[in-house]
Amino acid sequence: MEAKQSTGKYWALCFFWLALMIVLLIVYRQFFWLALPGTVTYFAKALRLF
Repeated sequence: MEAKQSTGKYWALCFFWLALMIVLLIVYRQFFWLALPGTVTYFAKALRLF
């Protein structure tokens, strides 16, 4: 049986990357794509998709 892990750390990282992505979208549009992988990865980890 698998032990449940807390996902709070992953949610915090997801919101950090989301905020960074929004700032980059406003300030440096060409660098928006750099924050996208971090946002998607930690969102998936927070939902325990993998």
